[in-house]
Amino acid sequence: MTAPVRPPQGTDLLAEIQRLKEERNAVILAHYYQKPEIQDLADFVGDSLDLSRKAAATDADVIAFCGVRFMAETAKILSPEKTVILPDMDAGCSLEDSCPPDQFAAFRAAHPDHIALTYINCSAAVKALSDIIVTSSSADVILSQIPKEQKIIFGPDRHLGGYLARKTGRDMLLWPGICIVHQAFSETELLKLKAQYPGAPVAAHPECPPHIIDHSDHVGSTRSILDFAIASPAEVILVATEPHIIHQMEKAAPGKTFIGVPGGDGNCNCNMCPYMALNTLEKLYVALRDLEPRIELSPDLMDKARVPLERMLEMAGRTVGQGDVGRPVIGGSPDSLVPLRS
Repeated sequence: MTAPVRPPQGTDLLAEIQRLKEERNAVILAHYYQKPEIQDLADFVGDSLDLSRKAAATDADVIAFCGVRFMAETAKILSPEKTVILPDMDAGCSLEDSCPPDQFAAFRAAHPDHIALTYINCSAAVKALSDIIVTSSSADVILSQIPKEQKIIFGPDRHLGGYLARKTGRDMLLWPGICIVHQAFSETELLKLKAQYPGAPVAAHPECPPHIIDHSDHVGSTRSILDFAIASPAEVILVATEPHIIHQMEKAAPGKTFIGVPGGDGNCNCNMCPYMALNTLEKLYVALRDLEPRIELSPDLMDKARVPLERMLEMAGRTVGQGDVGRPVIGGSPDSLVPLRS
C-alpha cells in the first residue's frame, strides 16, 4: 500500500503553492470570508461575482476558487474554457442547500405570472431556472427597472428579499431560505456592544434579519461594508457580517478598531461560516497539484445559467469595483429589458 503524500509544511507549503500556481498557469481567488492566510496569498480577494469576472479577464488556464461551491460554479459559467478547482467540494452554502432545483422549479410552475429574481447564492441549476440573477449590491438597481405591476419571486434569501421589499416598497413572493451565519447574529449582543462603544456605527449585510438591520447605520454588500468601514471617520466600527472581512479592514485602516458582532450568546463561533472554513492551505496545495476537485457543468446548463447572469450585468453595471458588479450604468428604458420570459 502506498502511503499518502503529505503536503509540505510552513514556508515550504507557501512556496509549493506558488510553484504549482505558476506551473499550472493558475489564478487564485479568495472570498472575503476566507482565513487571512488564504486571503494574503490570493491574486484577487473580493466578493464572489467580482472575483469570477476578474478571473475571466485573465489568461489563466486554471481558476483556484477559495470560497464555496456556488461561487466556483459561477466562475465556471463565466469561464467555461478554464479548469475551475475548489479546495474542498464540501464547501457548500446554507442558502444553496435551502433551494433544491426541483422544488424551485415546482414553485415557479405554481406561480407562472411571476418572474424570478434570484440571489447569486444558489446553485447553477437554480440560476438556470431564473430570469435575473442579483447580488446584494445590484438588486435594488435591477428592481427599479422592472414594472411595478410585474409579480416577482425572490429567492433564496428571505432576509435579503424582505430588506429589499421594505426598501423599495415592492411586494415580492419570498423563498424561505436563510444564511446560517447572518441569521445567528444576536440582537442582545449587538446592543451590549453599542452600549460599550457609544457612537460606534454598525455595518451590516442585508442577509441579516430585521432585528439586526434595524440597529445598523450602513447596510450593504460585503464590499460595500468594507468601503464604509474604511471611509467612516469613526475609530470603532461594529461589523455584522462574517468576521474574516475584518482582515481586509485592518490592512486598509490599521488605526481603527473593528469588532465583529457575536452570534448566539456571544460565546460561540457561529458568526463564522463553517463552509468557508473548510478551505485550507493544505487543501489548496493538493487541489493545485491534482487539479481536483474540479467543477464540472454541462454546456447546456452553463448556457442556461449564463443568461440571467448576463441580464444582471446588462441591467446593473458594466464596470467592476463598486460593490459586486460596479457602479450602475443603465442603458435603455425598463421596457427594453422586460418581459424576461416567453
